[in-house]
Amino acid sequence: MRQKNQRNPKRNLELKQAKNKDNQIKVECLVVGQLQTNCYMVWEKETREGVIIDPGDDAEYILNRVRDLEIKPLFILATHGHFDHVLAVLELKTALKIPFLINEKDLFLLKRAVSSAKFFTGEKEALKPIVDKFIKENDRISFGKKGKLKVIDSPGHSPGGVVFENRGVVFSGDTLFKQGIGTTQYSYCFQFDLLSSIKNKLFKLPDETIVYPGHGEETTIGEEKRNFSF
Repeated sequence: MRQKNQRNPKRNLELKQAKNKDNQIKVECLVVGQLQTNCYMVWEKETREGVIIDPGDDAEYILNRVRDLEIKPLFILATHGHFDHVLAVLELKTALKIPFLINEKDLFLLKRAVSSAKFFTGEKEALKPIVDKFIKENDRISFGKKGKLKVIDSPGHSPGGVVFENRGVVFSGDTLFKQGIGTTQYSYCFQFDLLSSIKNKLFKLPDETIVYPGHGEETTIGEEKRNFSF
């Protein structure tokens, strides 16, 4: 959920080829669910091992891409606990037999994910995600021989929001978008914390770092720093 340039919540499954400077690590973006969440599949080219980030819905679509690409996901990761980033988790866990990781501070959002999905989208068949392990600042999530994602806490949009960073790319969830930031309209959101996360953490990354957001098009840290008006 974003604070600027809200997207039309019309279901539109879309595959977007993502740019990546590290040719050993591949990234593919699947746009899923009624809120058009960017679900990312990240894997090492040589071993085919990888992770799935923010599987917000449409588990069958995601599983079909996993099979088509012949990749071997080791973990399911969530940047935060909002329903539009986690609704496909349980189905993927069951099918792939892999663990789901998220920051513990967003556990309360997972517990209300099904009711939130019903309220916002009318979804009546959602399945509540089950967490296997909690992640925190500076944790490393490894896959393949050299694949590694660093966990960076980025509270504000939600108390347990995180981003995943590796070698010139960052998966920013709903913390930072192209020309926008995550909404802070709910009681558990704090704009001060969100802006601090962006300015003191994300904007400390190199300008050429590619930003893969939770919704919308990719951007770079440099571009967002130049156009930041919040």
